[in-house]
Amino acid sequence: MSRLHTITESDATGKTAQLFSAIKGSMGKVPNAYLTIGSNSPDVLGQMLQLNAALHKGSLSARELEAINLAVSEESGCDYCLAAHTLMAKKAGYTDEQTLELREARFSGDARIDALVQFVQYLVSTRGTVSADRVASFREAGFSDQQVVETIGAVSAILFTNMVNRVNDTVVDFPKVS
Repeated sequence: MSRLHTITESDATGKTAQLFSAIKGSMGKVPNAYLTIGSNSPDVLGQMLQLNAALHKGSLSARELEAINLAVSEESGCDYCLAAHTLMAKKAGYTDEQTLELREARFSGDARIDALVQFVQYLVSTRGTVSADRVASFREAGFSDQQVVETIGAVSAILFTNMVNRVNDTVVDFPKVS
């Protein structure tokens, strides 16, 4: 059950209504996570949507972004984002078995994706400065400095929604995963 104030899409006014309308137009619905964020801070929801749009215009593919979303959401324990991004990962071309691998921060089908999910899992599960060797290994897997920064941006974006959903105990409105 939700813990934070959340309005329905039909009760939204002003900037919140505009954001909800745009989300519904692109996704077909306003997911519960976005309802909660927009109900409490439309400016933050707007910034989050802008970051996600910028990431999708960047140099990481949709498959790479969904790999990040699954590995990070598993590490942070967000059942909501695991459900949402398992669905999105399938739309990006991953199989059920591959989504499970990504959640385990490994990917046997592609060394680059494998390096990506290992890097982001390490990034969110450790503290302190990331070693030069770890960054060099990530680059050696084929990632540019631009992609390193975009990867960090994608990690930040998914961690935000992970944290909101963990605090809110957001009701999952996507097919649940185990």
